[in-house]
Amino acid sequence: MGAVKTKRMPRAVREQQMLDAAVRIFGQRGYMAASMDEIAELAGVSKPLVYLYLNSKEDLFTACIRREAAALTEAVRAGVRPGLPADRQLWEGLRAFFAHTAEHPDAWSVLHLQARTHGEPFAGEVAAMRAEIVAFVTRLVAVAAREAHRDPDLPEHEVAGLSEALVGAAESLAAWANTTPGATARQAATTLMNFAWSGLGNLMRGQVWTPPTDEA
Repeated sequence: MGAVKTKRMPRAVREQQMLDAAVRIFGQRGYMAASMDEIAELAGVSKPLVYLYLNSKEDLFTACIRREAAALTEAVRAGVRPGLPADRQLWEGLRAFFAHTAEHPDAWSVLHLQARTHGEPFAGEVAAMRAEIVAFVTRLVAVAAREAHRDPDLPEHEVAGLSEALVGAAESLAAWANTTPGATARQAATTLMNFAWSGLGNLMRGQVWTPPTDEA
């Protein structure tokens, strides 16, 4: 019998297969322990082909970060429907965030753990993604606050700190939810919503907490 001929696969499809395999290995093994041989085997290709397409282990890891960061950012944006009340928009954004990180735990490990602990350029790629999400949340909250205060000129920096804190809490809670048996994306979103909205709701009503005036 002759050799079985395999159908030639388009480069873009083959490359996505390699990235899928790399995200899984990087997410589960870590960047340093990940083996290019193992990634090639999981992708069903030769190691030289991985190098041909993606040049080096560093370039492969960077490509994984960029792809997964773009996917997470798009999931959050797509989850928020304009025109809803501020609390509903925030709820839907959080639910989309936690659903995506729960459905892609290896990708979240790459973004939240691996990329941040191995220096540049990896940390910079994640920082850019995070800044985009923080800016998106800041605009969302700022628009709602302006409407609540009937002040169209309320600056975004008034709510920027809250957005930073909210995104940071979401990141930590996603890491917890992905390693806690029984925790669901909806539960995580509800937990953070209950934690955050008491403060954000007060902001909308103009009832903000201020430090004591008698402190040095």
